[in-house]
Amino acid sequence: MNAPPTLIELLGARWITEAPVVAAVWDAAGQYAGFALGDGTLALAAGTWDGGPRLKPREHGGVEFTQALAPPAPLRRFSVHDGTCLALAANCAGGFLSGGDDGRLVHLAADGASEVLVDTGGEWIDLVTTRSAGGYAYATGRRVHLSGTKPDVLTLPGSATALAFDTDGAQLAISHHGGVTLWSADTHEHCRLTWPGYHRTVAWSPDSRYLVSGMEENALHGWRLSDGGDIEMGGYPGQPRSLSFSADGRFLATSGGLRAVCWRFDPPGRDGQPHECGMAGKTPVSQVACHPAHPLIAVGYHNGAVLLCQPGSNDALFIRNPGGGPVSAIAWSPDGERLALGTEEGELALVFLPDVLFRFRSAA
Repeated sequence: MNAPPTLIELLGARWITEAPVVAAVWDAAGQYAGFALGDGTLALAAGTWDGGPRLKPREHGGVEFTQALAPPAPLRRFSVHDGTCLALAANCAGGFLSGGDDGRLVHLAADGASEVLVDTGGEWIDLVTTRSAGGYAYATGRRVHLSGTKPDVLTLPGSATALAFDTDGAQLAISHHGGVTLWSADTHEHCRLTWPGYHRTVAWSPDSRYLVSGMEENALHGWRLSDGGDIEMGGYPGQPRSLSFSADGRFLATSGGLRAVCWRFDPPGRDGQPHECGMAGKTPVSQVACHPAHPLIAVGYHNGAVLLCQPGSNDALFIRNPGGGPVSAIAWSPDGERLALGTEEGELALVFLPDVLFRFRSAA
């Protein structure tokens, strides 16, 4: 018996490249998905599909599916680095910022025009992030550079492993060995949140009350920033390298297990133990991304599978079946109706997921 088609087959556009996908982000307007590739190119996929598949609600329930009447717009690729793309972020004024192992920070506009903003002379730019109010930060080893009317450089005790501005863009969190450094984008003052271990990634809660890092020691560590209180979250079989807060801040979804692991944050630790969601197999989760409005998580696996699930539920919708290498990037569009994904073997895809497809229930 043939398996039912997945959502990527019904509602998706996909492309195969010859380079692994390093990162995927949407531009600020949600018009294009940008993919940083391991061959030094950026690929742009249009977020609209004229003549694409459609879902229409039926009068008495359910939806009616209409197949695509035309192919999607072709993928556009632009060479921006002499070596490898290492980092990608959406520029709030439009387009994308890309860092590479050629030491350049490049702005790529949606029309393909590019501008070199920084050239370090070969020192890797392996992290980049942007502020909602404008400006950006990037890392070169132990040094983090902050743009603005008064550019500044902060030297860390060890190499930076992740950068993330809070929701307002007022503070930059920088993870590294031994903890996380907070750097004010306005006053340029900084303080250090210490915790033993190697902190590999970092995420802010939407209200900026909590900061959580994923550690090489198969654990999370969080801080309640109002008083500096510590929150310990352990028990992972692997490293939780992908972190994503729900839009309402009620839970944090992470990789690191055979299913997506969800921690309650209303308040944190209320239940004592995390909840898992989605389907479990023998392959661990590689990427998680919470929907920008609904209690819904896109989950990617090391075997290439991608599914949608809700916290506290065992139900799942398959977006992509296993195969084609580990899922290396997942990103929701700002309106939550399109999902961009990429794999280490070079498959790129957009899946169109209108709200009419879902019936949401409250998280457990």
